[in-house]
Amino acid sequence: MIELVLQAIFSGILVGSVYALVALGLAIAFGTMRIINLAHGELVLLAAYAAYFVETNTGLNPYAAIPLALVLVGGLSAVLFLMINRIREHRELNSLILTFAVGIIITNAILLAFASDVRTTTSPLLQDAVSIGPLFAMNGEVVAFAVSLLLMGGLWWWLKGSWYGQAVRAVSSNRDAARLMGINPVRTEYVAFIAAGVLASVAGVALYTMSVVQPSIGHAFTVKAFIVTVLAGVGSIPGVFLGAILLGVTEALTVTLASSALQELAGMALFLLVLFFLPTGLFGARARRG
Repeated sequence: MIELVLQAIFSGILVGSVYALVALGLAIAFGTMRIINLAHGELVLLAAYAAYFVETNTGLNPYAAIPLALVLVGGLSAVLFLMINRIREHRELNSLILTFAVGIIITNAILLAFASDVRTTTSPLLQDAVSIGPLFAMNGEVVAFAVSLLLMGGLWWWLKGSWYGQAVRAVSSNRDAARLMGINPVRTEYVAFIAAGVLASVAGVALYTMSVVQPSIGHAFTVKAFIVTVLAGVGSIPGVFLGAILLGVTEALTVTLASSALQELAGMALFLLVLFFLPTGLFGARARRG
């Protein structure tokens, strides 16, 4: 039983690292524009199907699809931002309706193009098992974990060390004060949306290499990203990462010790408990300012 629990925790950590990429994209857009992009999960799903398309038509490693995913998801993110930016009244509510509608359009476009069949990588390299002591994982899971850590490290450097990264942080903290310091909030929001698209692109490809995808799960990715954001308290990269790991481990333990049918319920139960007892998130106000 102990080995079974340890294996579940290990698997949850690997999956949680990719959840963190999905959640960071949602959190960046929310932090700068104060809107929730309900199409974010569908953008992740689009990147996953880009990986499937490249692998099945060229035989290349799915990660070779990242440039195509960046073009598709980045382009849609730019168009989505332009549409949101034209909303002048009741921006929060109307943006929710708009992004929800865009998500439905993306899901149905994927359904028309690829049908409703479950897809996953056929790469022997990524499907081969690797053992770390008594723990086992697919190569695809380990590679996705490493890619997630590298991208989160790059994002941390970008937010701390680049001008636009610091501008994103400034607008997230105080939009009016950022404008007084010479920062263009609209241009900064646009950059943040593109950054969210980059994270969604890599997250989608990584998810395809380590799990199965189908058109109906795009909305589930948005929900998971929102849960992680709440767990972290809309905060720093380490906070989002730890929140995502917590969600991944909770789901893995639920599947192992109870039933796979309760996996989504466990995540929502965790979400409600944090909202009830810790409304500022697990890492409190300090993490949210990070």
